[in-house]
Amino acid sequence: MQSRRWEGSGKEEQLTAGNTGAEKGAVAEVKRVEVECYAGYRADERPVRVRLGQETLEVAEVEDRWYSPGETFFRVRLANGDRYVLRHVEAQDTWSLEGFRSGAN
Repeated sequence: MQSRRWEGSGKEEQLTAGNTGAEKGAVAEVKRVEVECYAGYRADERPVRVRLGQETLEVAEVEDRWYSPGETFFRVRLANGDRYVLRHVEAQDTWSLEGFRSGAN
């Protein structure tokens, strides 16, 4: 098994409750998105770890994957129960956080 790590664009992004599905008033600040991927028969097959700020979380399951010209999207469930939509832009080899839903009930 080979793995490769990508870092996001490095720009600060703020996700508010209105566009993340998180509880009202909650704000999550993501300064950097790093994704480590499993590379099987083809490079960058699927995410296995996500680092948000100082926290690194294991991907428990890739729930969905879809393709757009030059981009791949992954909906993942992390070990803590949270769900994220990750976007990989192939030309720049960058990752961004496109959506979030808390695993807390």
